[in-house]
Amino acid sequence: MAAGGELITAVIVDDHAAIAAGVRYWCEQADPPIGLVDAGARLSDVWTGPGAAADVVIFDLELVPRKPDFGELRRLVESGRRVVVYSQHADNATAIKCIDLGALAYLTKREGPEHLVPAIRAVAGGQTYTAPSLSGALAADDSPGRPRLSPREIEVLRAWFAASSKELVAAKLHITVKTVDTHIARVRVKYSNVGREARTKSQLVTRALDDGVITLAELNEASM
Repeated sequence: MAAGGELITAVIVDDHAAIAAGVRYWCEQADPPIGLVDAGARLSDVWTGPGAAADVVIFDLELVPRKPDFGELRRLVESGRRVVVYSQHADNATAIKCIDLGALAYLTKREGPEHLVPAIRAVAGGQTYTAPSLSGALAADDSPGRPRLSPREIEVLRAWFAASSKELVAAKLHITVKTVDTHIARVRVKYSNVGREARTKSQLVTRALDDGVITLAELNEASM
């Protein structure tokens, strides 16, 4: 796995040559560049071919046969691979299912290098990346037991978990401390309404970890 200043490597599994070529170009132009292996639609190359040692798997859900391959995504995650799903599916249900299965990022193919490149970097380090499509899906998610948090509420939560004070959160997000308090209070109410109390910061951190709002790796990095 990539560490320190080592080159991040990724393998893309996608049966559209134009998509793979575009992603390769974005990775080559990134600063620093990302090493990309194109496996085409050959899933075997993720396991035994040139992409077997890649830090990140960029996975198209819809290979042959043309249906979302959640089973292969599950297999990748359970084997310890770090996955960015890069899909033409823009529906919220598909995005949420991929995150629930353990993908660290979900992007639609309408989201270009300004999101895919930082997603690859984040996932290579074991962190999640929330692209606009996923942020919208999380905000609209109505799964039982999971509150519907707005993108701004998620942003405030993540900033608060990484900061030592609400004043620092307010300065970072260019809002007032009162606004920070309001967002956090709303999140607590939403958790309470689904029967999952989060009266303290530690309880809220636990809820956020359970729901994939933040990862343990991100929390550990923030505490260093």
